[in-house]
Amino acid sequence: MTTQKNLLGGPDPTHLPENEEAYHLLAEDSLPPAEVVAKFPTFSLAWAMLADDAFEAGRVVESYAYARTGYHRGLDSLRRSGWKGHGPIPWSHRANRGFLRCLAALARAAEAIDEKEEAERCKQFLQDSSAEAYEELKRA
Repeated sequence: MTTQKNLLGGPDPTHLPENEEAYHLLAEDSLPPAEVVAKFPTFSLAWAMLADDAFEAGRVVESYAYARTGYHRGLDSLRRSGWKGHGPIPWSHRANRGFLRCLAALARAAEAIDEKEEAERCKQFLQDSSAEAYEELKRA
């Protein structure tokens, strides 16, 4: 049996578990993100959607709160998936996108309420976790 080794010397990428039922509720059943969060409070994608909707409506503090909640729920999930506080969290893995979107939303909302240090920390964390997500989400 052969094991894959990360030749760059860093930790292996972390892949969060998929939640097909939550995706189904959002897509096929068209449930609002708030209802999905009520059923699946650890599903960061729904928190990210709430953060984006609130920000677009000018409710920046509410956006900040949603993004922070989804970010922390995502950190908990990452740790349960073996993440040790650093290393790649690939954007290409669908289940990682909710956490990465919450991280970007938190940076955006922190910047909007003049929390400069937190905004910079979040942007750097996003870039360090997934350069692809950083590029994708800075356009949004």
